[in-house]
Amino acid sequence: MPYEAEKGQVSIALSGDIMPSRRLAVYREPEFLSLREILGTADATFANLESMVVRYGEGHPSIRTGTHMVTEPELLEDLKWFGFKMLSCANSHSLNFGETGLLLQNKYLDAAGIVHAGTGENLRQASGPAYLDTPRGRVALVAATAHLPSPNNRAGHQRVDFPGKPGVNALGFKTTFVVDREAFDAIKRIGATLGFDAQRQRIVDHGFHAPSEIGAANETEYEFHGQRYALGETFDIRTKCNARDLEENLRQIREARRQADWVIVSLHNQDMIGKSWLKAKRRVEIEEQPEFVVEFAHCCIDAGADVFAAHGPHVFMGVELYHGKPIFHSLGNLIFQNDTLRHVPANPYERFGLDPYATPSDFFDQRSGNDTKGHPATPESLQSVVAVCEFDGRTLREIKLYPVDLGFGRPRPQRGRPLLADAELGKKILGRVARLSEQYGTHIEQIKGRGVIRPV
Repeated sequence: MPYEAEKGQVSIALSGDIMPSRRLAVYREPEFLSLREILGTADATFANLESMVVRYGEGHPSIRTGTHMVTEPELLEDLKWFGFKMLSCANSHSLNFGETGLLLQNKYLDAAGIVHAGTGENLRQASGPAYLDTPRGRVALVAATAHLPSPNNRAGHQRVDFPGKPGVNALGFKTTFVVDREAFDAIKRIGATLGFDAQRQRIVDHGFHAPSEIGAANETEYEFHGQRYALGETFDIRTKCNARDLEENLRQIREARRQADWVIVSLHNQDMIGKSWLKAKRRVEIEEQPEFVVEFAHCCIDAGADVFAAHGPHVFMGVELYHGKPIFHSLGNLIFQNDTLRHVPANPYERFGLDPYATPSDFFDQRSGNDTKGHPATPESLQSVVAVCEFDGRTLREIKLYPVDLGFGRPRPQRGRPLLADAELGKKILGRVARLSEQYGTHIEQIKGRGVIRPV
């Protein structure tokens, strides 16, 4: 009798960012329990844990502009109850509470029996695959983040004579702003006049920086105040993966390909510096990932990945089929409870001019302008899709897209928890996903309230 995995059949459910701060298992709406069934019946269910699993008071809060997310360890049982089996931990929140918090999170996840990838005591632990064994085969997860609030978030390699550094599996990238001759000459003149050229030479003479760290200054490229500019015919933006980070991730994908029946690659990116970035007036009008993400996704599929799952923009983006394998350019949000935390560190209060007696609600009201800006005021942030990829004979047979409502316009205690969307909202959500997928040549058919993608 053949092994069941030899049939090449598997179902993989994919969702985007989850930021849980409250219980899940206590709720009983039919639309909520139906979503749980979809997630729970898949062979592998993935999400990006856009939070830190720590208890309040553990670790030391970083100085940052985002939310210091806390998911208390007891909530991991609710995540398992809801169906999650595999989590990415490589994201912009990974060092919310320093290296201590990062390592504590991994211990809590291990104790709960949840497969996780993307962070570790050193780079090899952070970049290495994590594995989920299922009746239909072994599923691997490699997770990376391109969004690094600090360079110190990176994990570092071990040496034979020195330990590595705890952190995230990073995918760095380089951004080049292309400008015309007039602008290029002006930038160079500013750099020379304000002393940046003199400082560059002082850095060279000092000898502490590698040549690649000093920055270009020639007739066609010029680095000024931390940004790289290139001479061109018109204005444009180009991004490219860091070569060493790319190779480390591809090495781990090739390893996963030899060790598992199925390979998922996760990438977190919030640096949406692509074509739409040039003219978009609102964040939600940035509708595609930058070039380096597309480059990375294609390289991952070429190296053996079966599914590429991106997240971070906090809105769902288009779906691409590349060599018959799905690329989700952003899976949006699924659990978005980032404004019901019980405690917030001092620095966020201080940034918004709040006194020491302010409460978390005071902070969240101030930050969102009483829900008039940011995510609470953006419907697309609270409308998403769960994708279920069905493979048969090792070939993608179908992708089902289930539209999800996270409670836009509802009070803070209610919103952020997902329900299957009703017919009217579901049609609207799937219509947006279909429009964003057209640029990749992907056709989405709406059937009985869900989207369906079938490879041609």
